[in-house]
Amino acid sequence: MAAQKNHRNEAQASRVCVGVVTGAHGVKGMLRVRSFTENPVDLAAYGPVSYEEGGRVLDLVVEGSVKDALLVRAAGVEDRDAALALKGTLLYVPRAALPETEEDEYYHGDLIGLAAEAMDGHSLGIVRGVHNFGAGDILEIGAESGATVMVPFTQAAVPEVDLEGGRVTVDLTAGGLAEEGADLSTGNGKHG
Repeated sequence: MAAQKNHRNEAQASRVCVGVVTGAHGVKGMLRVRSFTENPVDLAAYGPVSYEEGGRVLDLVVEGSVKDALLVRAAGVEDRDAALALKGTLLYVPRAALPETEEDEYYHGDLIGLAAEAMDGHSLGIVRGVHNFGAGDILEIGAESGATVMVPFTQAAVPEVDLEGGRVTVDLTAGGLAEEGADLSTGNGKHG
């Protein structure tokens, strides 16, 4: 088996997405932010966030919360128009600012970009995303053919994560993936 290419770049590995701006709140520049941190109010606990590759930085102060969002003040965002201009913006902190993970625990950013291989070593594609719709994390794996398959991020379905080697191993028989037609090489993958 040829060595798998690690599709992660240094910028991806050196920072982690901790939230996304979902809109504005009020007229004085307050942001609505969906936090991706374990404790949502920790969004501002890791220091300033960046929101462009190698660039712009925001100092955040969490002021409160509503429904599924935090209400956040950001230095330099003074009115509703400025807040709305940031809608959809992903917020990042340096990877080094976050606590170390426990064994068998990963930040989503650690997994995105890793090569995905079947148990027999053949390539399935690249981990394109990590989603959680309420029942646990799911890896989105995209193949060169354009097919996509969703794999539960469990020990049974993903028995090995090799961050150093830049790959995850997927057991296609776990959770009935093989029976559902998860054939990424032909573009016949099914969404889970």
